Amino acid sequence: MKKKCAALLISCLLLMVWSFTLHPYHVGSVEFSYNQKSKTFEVTGRFFMDDLENAINQKYGKSAHFLNPKSESEMQQLVKNYAAEYLKLKVNNQFVKVNYVGYQEDKESVNIFLESDPVANPKKIETAVSLLYNLFDDQMNIIHIVIGGQRKSEKLTYPDRYLYQQF
Repeated sequence: MKKKCAALLISCLLLMVWSFTLHPYHVGSVEFSYNQKSKTFEVTGRFFMDDLENAINQKYGKSAHFLNPKSESEMQQLVKNYAAEYLKLKVNNQFVKVNYVGYQEDKESVNIFLESDPVANPKKIETAVSLLYNLFDDQMNIIHIVIGGQRKSEKLTYPDRYLYQQF
């Protein structure tokens, strides 16, 4: 638990530091955390707001904005579609549906929340994460997979999108 909190704190601090300047780095993080009670993966992605907004608008040819209340319902649908296309989960050699829950603006970043359909006894986890790859060829996504308190993290840098972990 302490390692999880420390890693989350470090990720948050890095994101906050980078958000005070025009960020020359294109980095995001995605955590797949297995919930023993619900038997689902709770997925949280954290990205710079302007990067995610630009990637979505470029992908769909739109001009929607996170901080514009008039765009909120459109952004919800766009983020849902975008996440469905650029984030996949496979558990024990079976694709698992990942359902969009919503997003939350957090100063200069956006948190995306998703939850998988229930899966029992996850041992082999495969992810495909390519969020923001349609906009940046230097994008780095830090992926965390947490099961039963055991945390495995890796960095995926464009064009790498696949991560395999055994638990």
